[in-house]
Amino acid sequence: MRIGIVCPYSFDVPGGVQNHVMDLAEALIGLGHEVSVLAPADEESALPPYVVSAGRAVPLPYNGSVARIAFGPVSTARVRRWLTRGDFDVLHVHEPLTLSLSMLAVLSANGPVVATFHTAMTRSRVLAAAQGVLQIVLERITARIAVSALARKVQVEHMDGGAVEIPNGVAVAKFAGVEPLPGWPGECAPGTGGTLGFLGRFTEARKGFPILRDAFVALAPHRPGLRLLVAGPGDPDDLFGRFPAELRDRVTFLGMVPEQEKARMLRSVHLYVAPNTGGESFGMILTEALAAGTTVVASDLDAFRRVLDGGRAGRLFPTGDAAALRTALAELLDDPPGRAALTACGDQVVAHYDWPVIARRVLEVYAAAIEATDGRVIDQEWVGLGGAV
Repeated sequence: MRIGIVCPYSFDVPGGVQNHVMDLAEALIGLGHEVSVLAPADEESALPPYVVSAGRAVPLPYNGSVARIAFGPVSTARVRRWLTRGDFDVLHVHEPLTLSLSMLAVLSANGPVVATFHTAMTRSRVLAAAQGVLQIVLERITARIAVSALARKVQVEHMDGGAVEIPNGVAVAKFAGVEPLPGWPGECAPGTGGTLGFLGRFTEARKGFPILRDAFVALAPHRPGLRLLVAGPGDPDDLFGRFPAELRDRVTFLGMVPEQEKARMLRSVHLYVAPNTGGESFGMILTEALAAGTTVVASDLDAFRRVLDGGRAGRLFPTGDAAALRTALAELLDDPPGRAALTACGDQVVAHYDWPVIARRVLEVYAAAIEATDGRVIDQEWVGLGGAV
């Protein structure tokens, strides 16, 4: 099968959707299919051989952060050239309601279109100027995929249609069995040691880092060997300034870690902590931690609860409750058999998220979309939004 995949966000900046697209493409290629990915990227960027650059992206506020996208007449022309050259059996776009390549691809397509919705947003200020074409975009989509129950609910209640729920995948083989970072995770003797991990923007409120910090500060005086390993963007001085001076030497900041080093970071801790307070539609980092064989402690968010099988595959604590987190951390650090039981269950759970398994489910949607169009060409008459913005 010839498959065209469109990513709306720039490959120059790491992100969840970009990683999803790359892993899906590689899984499909591994299953014997021909795949081309179109994405914004600087022409000089080092890209995988299956990725075609649609040119440099520009920053645009979106979903509480800044997305780097490409849009306009030049992007429209590049999308159309790519579609013509690709002659794809199916087009798979991601986040088609974002003002980027995905929307342009839907409007330019003349065959079956599958769309994946990653977020659970019902409205966007960015789309306010494009309300007139949103219905056209939705009508041109042959089949929809939602990565979470919440994202699917939005499709049903706000987008006049349903969606097949297929979660984000994880490349289990890339995470399982990797070596931890040198000197980590160290000892975890009852009542004394242990290593905690956090990956993400520690400055972003919904990531919940202050909750983990408070739990660590409360627990550290009673466990002289307790350490905290942090990875992600941010200023080191800002991070260390959040801790009492006497505990700063027990906090290690890795900064941004490349994807290939993420698995090693996750293998370097006894407990991976996800103290997020909300805004999560899935919980990708949880599946990655499970794939790495690391015990997970997470906020009792609906998305996290689903990934952790209601608490069978990881310890859940009341969202926002630093005292409850402290108790959960202390109990698990002093309970190796308990950690082992959670990890064993996590191995079973994460097997369902392995990319080859997920890719086969996506292929079923492709087949249904192709059958639904039955070779019919979609009318391409539409208002040139790409040239008007």
